[in-house]
Amino acid sequence: MAGVFDAEEQRAADVGAAAAGTDEWRKRQSSEARRLYPVNLEESTTARVRTDILTPLDWPHANRERVLINLHGGGFNSDSGSLIEGVPICNLAKIRVVSVYYRLAPENPFPVAVDDVVAVYKELLKTYKPHNIGIFGTSAGATLTAEVAARLARSGMPLPGALGLFSVHPDYTRPTDSQVLFALDGLPGRLEPRDPNRPPEDAYAGNTDRHDPVLSPLFADLKGWPPSLLVTSTRDLLLSDTAMFHRALLRAGVDAQLVVYEVLPHTFWYHYQLPETQEALGLMAKFFDERVGR
Repeated sequence: MAGVFDAEEQRAADVGAAAAGTDEWRKRQSSEARRLYPVNLEESTTARVRTDILTPLDWPHANRERVLINLHGGGFNSDSGSLIEGVPICNLAKIRVVSVYYRLAPENPFPVAVDDVVAVYKELLKTYKPHNIGIFGTSAGATLTAEVAARLARSGMPLPGALGLFSVHPDYTRPTDSQVLFALDGLPGRLEPRDPNRPPEDAYAGNTDRHDPVLSPLFADLKGWPPSLLVTSTRDLLLSDTAMFHRALLRAGVDAQLVVYEVLPHTFWYHYQLPETQEALGLMAKFFDERVGR
């Protein structure tokens, strides 16, 4: 038994160290985001959930009836990009962004994060029409975006006007091809062996049935979902997942676009020095401007 406890303690220590490193990196990149893409920021609480309200410095009157909800990445156990994602899109699209600090695993496994975001969405519905709201996120945030849409559709609530699914993981039942081939940084990095016949342990999924259509939106009824933009890259560990979900959306008749960037790794648009980042962020902002409230 001592060995089991030692392993659990080591796993917890590894998660804690990774989260601390992610937090330090996030703070640096968040400052860079605000330098490159200046916006007004107000720390707030929405439906008892911590949020940041990001407002464009130059905010066209026509855009004041539109809002975007940003769900950060970080593997559901840390915040790797709340401002890193939300600030550039707010600046470029000139639309208010509500960045949501949903509760994290392992203390808060599925469906707690979904509950938090749905609560924020319901609160925003008191001010905004559904088609004037967009939801987007990267990695865990993209997955959560799809999960929230699946929950809203299943409960009969009005769906938002557009979804941004930027490197999404829609199926918790098995590892995909790209997850076996690539590490977080693409080709370099540590790869853990994965059994293709069984899902890996996951603190976020916990004891939930991996075929649950909200946890794994690939199994949800996707008919009637809003226009969706999916972005990935050829060395993204979620390349297969994103492409697979795009096909599922197309089969359901959804207006879904997939953009794949060459060579770059997972969530490359977090790195502002890359020329492809400027293109990707511009593409995302243009999509929301053209689809939300139109």
